[in-house]
Amino acid sequence: MISKVLEVDNRTATIHFILLGFPTQPAFQMLLFLVFLAAYLLTLLENALIILAIRSDGKLHKPMYFFLSNLSILEMWYVTVISPKMLVDFLSHDKTISFNGCMTQLYFFVTFVCTEYILLAVMAFDRHVAICNPLRYSVIMTNQLCGTLAGGCWLCGLVTAMIKMVFIARLYYCGTPHINHYFCDISPLLNVCCEDSSQAELVDFFLALMVIAVPLCVVVASYASILSTILRIPSAQGRQKAFSTCASHLTVVILFYSTTLFTYARPKLMYAYDSNKAVSVLYTVIVPLLNPIIYCLRNREVKAALKKTILCKGSGPTEDVALSN
Repeated sequence: MISKVLEVDNRTATIHFILLGFPTQPAFQMLLFLVFLAAYLLTLLENALIILAIRSDGKLHKPMYFFLSNLSILEMWYVTVISPKMLVDFLSHDKTISFNGCMTQLYFFVTFVCTEYILLAVMAFDRHVAICNPLRYSVIMTNQLCGTLAGGCWLCGLVTAMIKMVFIARLYYCGTPHINHYFCDISPLLNVCCEDSSQAELVDFFLALMVIAVPLCVVVASYASILSTILRIPSAQGRQKAFSTCASHLTVVILFYSTTLFTYARPKLMYAYDSNKAVSVLYTVIVPLLNPIIYCLRNREVKAALKKTILCKGSGPTEDVALSN
């Protein structure tokens, strides 16, 4: 393949990358295409149904479901950043991606990952207030606070991604680098950089520490307080009911944090191994596919609203109900 290059300071700088993806036989490539296409379309459908159900059912106009709808919107964009390009590469011999396309994909991917980390922490805080301070829940979780928290999640994700991109996009990449991955991620790009990337790695590590560790501490502290409160409930039925309100969220948190931490806690040299791709599939394809299912299986209100939505038996024109408990 002929490399298209730029002349910069008497050096050749790449304007294309090659994504190695999943190097397999053509027949298996077609099978992977069908599997990932089905997963992508199903993820979009599941999250779209949840958003529609929450909007159409006045009973779900509560902070908990307001944040859930934000999570669904987030994950629809999250998978869309990666899946279309990956699906095209399964059917094409030309697996190149332009420099600008790669940086754009990376920017939005980092934005949505960072936003999800913080949003899951906000959802944990919401459950903490609902269970530990039920009488003050509607006073604390007001429309204004919910909107501010949701907007803050998105803003933090956008700003964090922007700072990372300032350091990564200005690195020098020579020739047409082969990225041993199926999308543009930070560590694979640092691996093919042709200059010292220690400054970019340090910035990436510090921001990752802030975006992952701080929300994780909020989640752990929230659930520690929730557990303490639940254990003080005298009746077993009361304890079960209290725990059921946060079981689905806790499951989603464990899935997302465990799969991403396993990947991003390792040195960048681990990206030279194909096993990393399998792990990445977990949080870019499998987890977004499972999250809506988890919320539906564990939440009776969501299941009931989905049945109404799917069967077109909505409760009629809903009032503009405020976000309240």
